[in-house]
Formats: sequence, structure tokens, C-alpha cells
Amino acid sequence: MTSGDETRKIQFTGKSTYIISLPKQWITELGLKQGDRVSVDRKGVSSLQIMPWNTRRKDQSETATMEIEPKEETSSVVRKLISLYFLHFKTINIKPRIGRITPSQRIGIRNGVKKILMGSEITADSSDGITIQILINLVELSVDAAFKRMMSLAKSMLDDALLAIKEGNGELAKEVINSDDDVDRFGFYITRQLAIAIENEHMLKEMGFDNARDCLGYRVVVKNVERLGDHAVGLSQDVLDYKMPIQGKNFDRIQEMSNFAISVMDEACLALFKKDYEQAEKSIESANDIQKYEKRISDSLKTNKNEEEVFRIRRIVENVKRVAEYASDIGEIVLNMNIEKILKKPTM
Repeated sequence: MTSGDETRKIQFTGKSTYIISLPKQWITELGLKQGDRVSVDRKGVSSLQIMPWNTRRKDQSETATMEIEPKEETSSVVRKLISLYFLHFKTINIKPRIGRITPSQRIGIRNGVKKILMGSEITADSSDGITIQILINLVELSVDAAFKRMMSLAKSMLDDALLAIKEGNGELAKEVINSDDDVDRFGFYITRQLAIAIENEHMLKEMGFDNARDCLGYRVVVKNVERLGDHAVGLSQDVLDYKMPIQGKNFDRIQEMSNFAISVMDEACLALFKKDYEQAEKSIESANDIQKYEKRISDSLKTNKNEEEVFRIRRIVENVKRVAEYASDIGEIVLNMNIEKILKKPTM
């Protein structure tokens, strides 16, 4: 279908109706004819969307109803709830197939809404049923803005996890572990928006994607940031397990390695936002230098007689190394998303 801008004048007919003409080529390419129905929808404060009626989703209803079994595990209920969230329903009703929703199921659903599903609120809550309303939309929080907040949170988690290791600070370690829910919430929200974009060409362009393929690449990028948060949780768990700090030169080398890994991650994400093929390549090459930091720490451990500390440091180094590897993965995805920009155009 042609994508060039068309200008049309709004005309007034009758007493209360405005009409607008559509290009004949568009109608032909979409397989429409006189008398066919289209849906007209207002998008935000400044856009209108016109869609052929037959291209609407068959389950276009914005409300979903989910029945749960009396003995169904809470984790299973929450997984189903997340799946419906991804399908971008605006209202989700949860009802018991028989009897009532159990207290543990209700608590699990409440926690899931609070900690996992961004922009959702419980509008009705009883043992006979729970209604969840999804309130947030693209206008309120763009995919790029959500990703930047998610990335900032994950990096802060890693910094705080290392500080907890340096201080042997169990309370700070627990805060890092709790922060992982916030990172996941942003991840789920972005995934939901990407699912909307794939099905809706207008939303795809609004989000700044050139095609649906890029949405898939972006989803993998988001998954890598989620893993960054997971490794910060792993480092924090080390503090809770051993309750002893790691300090001095041993810690300084770890901190230096972490700072480098985060700098490469920043470089890869900047390439993503700029859609910059060359910068993505640089981030991949930079990520390989993480081995130098790893070797420096490994060499220093050869004279360390504290076997427990050696084991801990090796495990911490492995977690930090993964961050650079995720940065390299993001760089690879950016290359794939922008490879066409460096292709030589054929001469006429």
C-alpha cells in the first residue's frame, strides 16, 4: 500500500455530518468497494484511524473473562493473567469456575497486579470475582521512555548490588532483589505495547518502528535488560548467603570490570535509539575487551589463600561478564535491524 501523505479537505454535508474523500488507489489496494464498512477511531488527542471492518480482530472485544479452578495454583493463575495482559485487553474479569476464589489466589492476583502489570488497577475484588482495568496507554508512556526507565533501574540495581557486596549490607541487598519486580513490570509493559504494534500499522509507526520485524528485535533487547536485573539479584543473594564484605583491591577490580560492562551496555543501547549500525559494531568489538578485566582478576586470585572468597569472586565475575555479553547481543540485534541502511543502492 502506498505510504505517501495525502491531503484532503473536510466537507460538510447535511446538518451535522462531516465527510472526507479517500484516494481511489488506497481503496483498490485494500480490496474495498462502495458500501463496505470501515471503523473510525480517535487515537489520542491529535490522530484519527480508519480501518477496514474486515481486518479487525475477530475477538475485538476489549474485555476478557478467565475462569479458574478451586485448586488451581496461584502461579498458574498469574501466568494466565500476564498472557491476557500481553493480548492488550483493557478489562480482565477473573471468576471461579465453581465455588469461590480462594484467599491465596486473591492475594496472588493482587500481588501480580501491583508488582507485575504496569498501568493496571483492581476495580472490583471479592471471592466471587475480580475485575482488573488496564489504564495506561502509549500516549502516557512511550516504548522508548519505558525502556530507558527500565535500563536505568537495572543499572542502578547492579551498582547497588556491588555496593552491598563491598559493605556486606544485607538490607541493601534485599532492596535490590525487591527492585527486580519494577524492572519486570517495565518489561511486561513494553512487550504488551510491541504486541499491539505488530497488529496495528498505525501504532507501529507511532512507536517509531519501520516494520514489525523490528518489534521482535526490540523484544529480545528488552529480555537482555531483564537478565541484567536478574544478575544483580544473583549478586545480592551472595551478600545474604555469606554476610561478609569483599573489599580492597579485589573489590576495586570487580568494580572496574562492572563499570566497563555497563559502559558497553550504554553504547549498545545508544546505537539502538540512534539506529546506528556503525556504533552497534563498535559496541560488539568493545564487549570483547571484558576478557582483559576477567584475566586481571583471575591472575590476582592465584595468590589468594581464602578459598571461600576466591569462589565468591569467580562467581561475581561471571555475573558481571554476562552484562558485557548481553551488550554484545544488543549490538547484534541493532545490526540486524539496520543492515539495509548500509546496502549500496543500485545505480539506474
